[in-house]
Amino acid sequence: MTWRSAEEIRDYLIAQLNLALRRSGMWGGEISLRLLLEHVACTEGKEHVYREEEAAMRSRDASYPTGVRGAVRHVLGDDDDFAVASVYAEVARAHGWLHTDRLLTAEEYASMRAELAALCDGDRLFTEVRHRFGPPSVRFGTNPDCEQTLAYATGNVADPMVFLHFWNRREPGTEWPVYQEPALLAARCGTGRFSDTFTFTPLGGSRTNLQLSRRLGMVEERSTAPE
Repeated sequence: MTWRSAEEIRDYLIAQLNLALRRSGMWGGEISLRLLLEHVACTEGKEHVYREEEAAMRSRDASYPTGVRGAVRHVLGDDDDFAVASVYAEVARAHGWLHTDRLLTAEEYASMRAELAALCDGDRLFTEVRHRFGPPSVRFGTNPDCEQTLAYATGNVADPMVFLHFWNRREPGTEWPVYQEPALLAARCGTGRFSDTFTFTPLGGSRTNLQLSRRLGMVEERSTAPE
């Protein structure tokens, strides 16, 4: 029997962490992310650092007694595994454990930050937003019809990641999603009080009336299968 080296174990756990972040529901949700982060931290002798990260999340209301899920539910008005994963991704990135698919240049990042307020002034659908900012650094969620979160980051960990949170669900009792593609609820960026890091679209700011204007292509009731 050949025992794995400490470095091999660390690399394996980091790879598993990154898979779990992107599809957390299939990996057991928030508890799996916490365990994987704790295990990765252990391989680097950083258990105390991870505990400090958890304390920091609680201090800025990014984690409740019910976990990050409780904080996300409080702010977004609904459960969202991918928004939860995005919070843990910030911890992973701070310690060099997050794998990214793309890094923004300083100019791209500054331009994106400058556009967030205007972006959230109106309701937007996924295709429009992704076309506007290009491929994300990390995509949390892979189902094109359902909720997901896009993350954008630079190579400088001092630059807070930008997260774009999208929502869509199947209508109760039907196979049809509420919208033809996920709709933007909010942009999130910063390390202050959790709720203060969100900039909401009109849709996101009115969770009791989840309706998009007709120009965004709201799915109409259908009595027959699509062509």
